[in-house]
Amino acid sequence: MKTVLQRVKRAEVRVDGEVVGRIAKGVLLLVAVERGDGPADVRQTARKIASLRIFPGDTPMDRNLSDVGGACLVVSQFTIAGSVKKGRRPSFDKAAAPDEARALYESLASELRDLGLPVETGRFAAMMEVDLINDGPVTLLIITKGGALI
Repeated sequence: MKTVLQRVKRAEVRVDGEVVGRIAKGVLLLVAVERGDGPADVRQTARKIASLRIFPGDTPMDRNLSDVGGACLVVSQFTIAGSVKKGRRPSFDKAAAPDEARALYESLASELRDLGLPVETGRFAAMMEVDLINDGPVTLLIITKGGALI
């Protein structure tokens, strides 16, 4: 599972002009589920996101989402699983099948909620417009395989 985490002052996602998810301070999570990912990857990713100290406090990166009352906007983005190694078009061979990816994407949102975080989502497999105001900017890549961070 690959997740691009961006610390934001605010973010929202629209489908056909309708806002389907919106947060104030928190993180925008662009999530790609790859073949072979499973529940252990979801758990590890959620725990890492909830515990990351990426907000300013006594130091520039001292507080986590709960400490600052932050929220998560979780957006599926299978293109993160793409490879541009060969040719001129990206290959998406590593991306999970849509039904499998949807289940794990929804599970990640649920796991984050279970950890006490407010969560909004995009709409799986929809053409989405994402607006955000980066904070910092702080952008991190979280990658798991077999339930372990890599």
